[in-house]
Amino acid sequence: MKLSFKVALVGVLAVGAAAAVAQATALKEPPAAAHVAAEPAAAPGLQMAATPPATAGHAGPAWTYAGATGPERWAALSNDFEMCGIGAMQSPIDMSHFNGASVDPIEFDYKLTPLEIIHNGHTVQVNFAPGSGITVEGKRFELLQAHFHKPSEYSMGGRQSAMEMHLVHKSAAGELAVIGVLMEVGDENVALSEFWDAMPQQAGPARSDPRTLINARDFLPRDTGYYRYMGSLTTPPCSEGVNWFVMRQPVSISMAQIERFAAAVGENARPVQPVNRRFVLAPLASAK
Repeated sequence: MKLSFKVALVGVLAVGAAAAVAQATALKEPPAAAHVAAEPAAAPGLQMAATPPATAGHAGPAWTYAGATGPERWAALSNDFEMCGIGAMQSPIDMSHFNGASVDPIEFDYKLTPLEIIHNGHTVQVNFAPGSGITVEGKRFELLQAHFHKPSEYSMGGRQSAMEMHLVHKSAAGELAVIGVLMEVGDENVALSEFWDAMPQQAGPARSDPRTLINARDFLPRDTGYYRYMGSLTTPPCSEGVNWFVMRQPVSISMAQIERFAAAVGENARPVQPVNRRFVLAPLASAK
């Protein structure tokens, strides 16, 4: 079935835009104090960051990925988290079924930026200085941060990848766009190695290293074809109206790199959510 993205999503865009604008403020909040441990010793070259990190969905009541405060209980932890339980456009999902569509390529405008990294108690996150972004269908989204999940949150036919990276962007109107990159066990990921050794091993303030420059373009696969759909944040408050672009081609990550992340964070993936009546779009050549 051939669909236009604009036609396929009519009826959900108005709700999605409103939710995205409401979430925009939360993207500038530092991690909740309840999740910040005693300050660890800095790795060589790293300094305390001068500005609060750009985080998504990490403020509010304590939540985790297991037990009484795990994903199945998020909605009961706070009224602010109710969307985690009642939302009809939740993320992540399984990408088993999708529709062929005429989709525009993403225009990437990523630039070198000094390294700023934080362990916020839920993941390890890299913050980006202003100036990098993407353009989709003429709309510009500024790159805010990249963070990681183990195992992957998205699955393909029920199969999860070893890890996943999310690149979080925001438009001038407050709309969110997230690029998901699946990561399979293989060769060392050279782009990550630039800062992986500096990964904080426990929660604490953001740290920066102006001598280490990174470019988010290096995190992406060569083929930037994608699956696209409307979803939500995958962490509380699970705000909906998020534009998701999940790369079809994975990138590699070594077992040593996975183990280092696991030692610092552990498993931090939300289970897949019902697709409901949403369309998942992909280039026509990929449609089943």
